[in-house]
Amino acid sequence: MKTRDRLISFFCIVIAAALLIAASGQLNYINSQRKEMKLISSDQPLKNAPPSLAFATVAMGAFRGLVVDILWMRADKLKEKGQFFDAKQLADWITTLQPRFASVWQFQAWNMAYNISVAIPAAQADQRWKWVKNGYELLRDQGIPLNPKSIDLYQELGRIFQHKIGDVTDDAHKYYKIRLAESIAPLLGNADEQFFDSLAATPKDLDILVSDPNVAVFLDALYQADSTFVLNDQLPAKYLSLRQNPVRFDPKVFEVLDVYRTSAAMQKFDVFAKAWQLRKVWKLEPEMMVQLNQTYGPIDWDSGKHLPLDWRHPDSHAIYWAVKGLEATSDNFNINKTNTDRIVLHSLQNLFRYGKIFIYESPVENDPNGLTERKDYIPEKDIFLRPDLRMFEPYNSAVMKVLEEYSAAKRMTVESLQNGHRNMLINAVLMFYQGGHEKHAQKIYEQLRSLYPRDEFKVSLIVFAKSRFIEEAKSIGIHDASEMILMLLREANFRYALRDDETAFSREQMAKEIYDHYNKEFDENRVSLPPFSRLKFLAVFDFCNDLQYPAQLRQSLLKRIQVERPELEKELREQETQFRSELEDTQGQTSQ
Repeated sequence: MKTRDRLISFFCIVIAAALLIAASGQLNYINSQRKEMKLISSDQPLKNAPPSLAFATVAMGAFRGLVVDILWMRADKLKEKGQFFDAKQLADWITTLQPRFASVWQFQAWNMAYNISVAIPAAQADQRWKWVKNGYELLRDQGIPLNPKSIDLYQELGRIFQHKIGDVTDDAHKYYKIRLAESIAPLLGNADEQFFDSLAATPKDLDILVSDPNVAVFLDALYQADSTFVLNDQLPAKYLSLRQNPVRFDPKVFEVLDVYRTSAAMQKFDVFAKAWQLRKVWKLEPEMMVQLNQTYGPIDWDSGKHLPLDWRHPDSHAIYWAVKGLEATSDNFNINKTNTDRIVLHSLQNLFRYGKIFIYESPVENDPNGLTERKDYIPEKDIFLRPDLRMFEPYNSAVMKVLEEYSAAKRMTVESLQNGHRNMLINAVLMFYQGGHEKHAQKIYEQLRSLYPRDEFKVSLIVFAKSRFIEEAKSIGIHDASEMILMLLREANFRYALRDDETAFSREQMAKEIYDHYNKEFDENRVSLPPFSRLKFLAVFDFCNDLQYPAQLRQSLLKRIQVERPELEKELREQETQFRSELEDTQGQTSQ
């Protein structure tokens, strides 16, 4: 037996040794695959790290996780003390040591976009924007590629677009919106469905595009005109920068563009360059953009089809990254998925409430004391967001789908989503009703009453809408009634000048209903209000004398009133005569 046991042991040792030798032969291949798939931490030394840290990371080898824990605790303490820049440096080192530690990427982006940005004065909006941009680019360009299955990172990226850029909590939020819109506008502008389809269909590889001889001739002509147009990965970006920085290139380039401007070759390369920039710089896949346009885009009321989303709007980007995160996760009902679903729904709601973008030149006074003359005003850009009623159906369809998905799994989540949906339906009823779309308002009101039966919804649409107006008016207080009515009328004038007639009508009607309510309910103890015709005149007067509005916008309002609403012009003229007479009487009394 002893000899037999020895033989068995010997053969086991031989087999084990053979297996170890075979496994070691595969080690180099496995390591190369791990590196290629980015499954190992970076072996690059830390930049600008203290000698003690650099030594520790090299000497401790596999114990670098312990170093990361120490750095993470230190970074968290620095954050609590408000030392955001120091915390950022530590977070940089952590992401280098353990690039698959998703929480640090999330912390880094949040710290830059929210903490460091607001540490800079609001007057330096360009510097604030730099840190906000650094925050979302860090996630988009580095964190997510290294952690493509981490829904946390997609959620944080979507939140930066939706909340930090899209909301109004930051004093520089308008600047953020303008910079985002103007950055992507050259690639998309007012792109229609056909253009998005062409972006998705264009080749991803430059070599494939150049295989078209006509495109190759066009690109060769560019190269002959300016040798910087070399056939490489930088070519699309250089081509797109022609309009932005024309002085950088030889004038002969523009002669080539004039010759090829209407050619199919130039149009093909133009689409390719824009798609290339979307993929490489913005990390947006045109194929997915087409899919989101077809799922969440505004509804064309004539055809009933989806129109493309406005990708200048931050909430469109929030939807993109949230959907990417939802596609990446395998867990159907964890808290991160729920919050990411909320980003999609809230962004759709935002696009309904203020999805239309209007960027215009706004004259801003140089002298803070207001003593400079009008010629010293310089134009600066401002942005105005207004509702897009076409976004209701995409929102409503999306929220109903999510409610159905969660109905059997998470009761608390369903109740929360239902509360938000109910409030949104109430808001939509009022907006459609005030916009003159009573059929749409009635349809939404029926859905509201069916899904959320309450006593307050048992009345007719008209009664419900008016009661909501009265309730909102009461919450403001009687002493604010005059200001509220004037502001509504001024907004109506603004939107009428922008040719947003539906919303202008809505604001004017709302102002009149609030005015009538106060005159009826507060006969004895109310604040005295002037005639409504006087309030309308004052609103036009204030609008036309507010230099914060562009001159062309004020002129547009007066011309439209003169041509399209002669009865209103007559009423305003009468009020103007009366107003000036009263003003002269007051001045005469003062001088006596």
